[in-house]
Amino acid sequence: MKGKKRIVVALGGNALGNTLTEQFNAVKSTAKVIVTLIEAGHEVILTHGNGPQVGMIDGAMSALTREDPQQDNTPLSVCVAMSQAYIGYDLQNALREELLNRDISNIPVAAIVTQVRVDPNDPAFLEPSKPIGRFYDKKRADEISRRFGHIMRDDAGRGYRRVVASPMPQEIVEMESIRAIVNSGCVCICCGGGGIPVILEGNHLRGASAVIDKDHASALLAKQLEADILVILTSVEKAALNFGKENEIWLDNMSVKQVKQYASEGHFAAGSMLPKIEAAADFAASNHNRESIITHLNKAKEALNGNTGTHIKL
Repeated sequence: MKGKKRIVVALGGNALGNTLTEQFNAVKSTAKVIVTLIEAGHEVILTHGNGPQVGMIDGAMSALTREDPQQDNTPLSVCVAMSQAYIGYDLQNALREELLNRDISNIPVAAIVTQVRVDPNDPAFLEPSKPIGRFYDKKRADEISRRFGHIMRDDAGRGYRRVVASPMPQEIVEMESIRAIVNSGCVCICCGGGGIPVILEGNHLRGASAVIDKDHASALLAKQLEADILVILTSVEKAALNFGKENEIWLDNMSVKQVKQYASEGHFAAGSMLPKIEAAADFAASNHNRESIITHLNKAKEALNGNTGTHIKL
């Protein structure tokens, strides 16, 4: 890949681990990948998921409410805000340290608490589909469902997780602040967990009980920042047709038209690869010069050089 590019990198929440220690160690590996892209001269904006983390925070706050009746129940939107600060704190420190380790001292890093407006009439509020929290076996999932009323569903064969509403992002509230930070030369971490979901009521922003898909929010962010490339990092090197089956076919390149065809044929799992594919196609469709890449964290540099990953263009 020749020349300086503006790249939005969307990091999966599952790649950050499920505990404080796992996340602290995981961000070190992430920082090495991101700083390598910065060293190559690219302008990088980082977003991240929060599936395990927001579930952990929600569970902890619910436990506190049960133990202390005087404690108010913590809205899911506030849990998303907590996860942004918690993950952003680790990411920005790891990136700063890695930059300094490579004698790069003129590039600051900042995480910004980001709200994203959603439509209160979005049908997603009637059909929860976004997995959050840890994985459980079916017996434990059924118990959680009976005890707390949570909707538990199988997540791509990896186990059962709680699912919540995932409305589509309509507007990034702090967009102008993000743009100013990026244009100043700072590495910006934003739209964590897809953004804090809010509903506009007059001049008031009310938190919504939902978790926005971080890949769709990242596509919106990339379009508004006029990025060249959207990189969606996940647990596999490429997307595939017939994933996990004997006739599995790994995908190197797809047009937006092909993405829509394969998605309609049911090749991509909802709550797993499907939102990544849809978000990647959404960004690629916005301009002939834009490209989306889906790949594994450790393959990001190779994918940007065209040597691996699934590449999607108009």
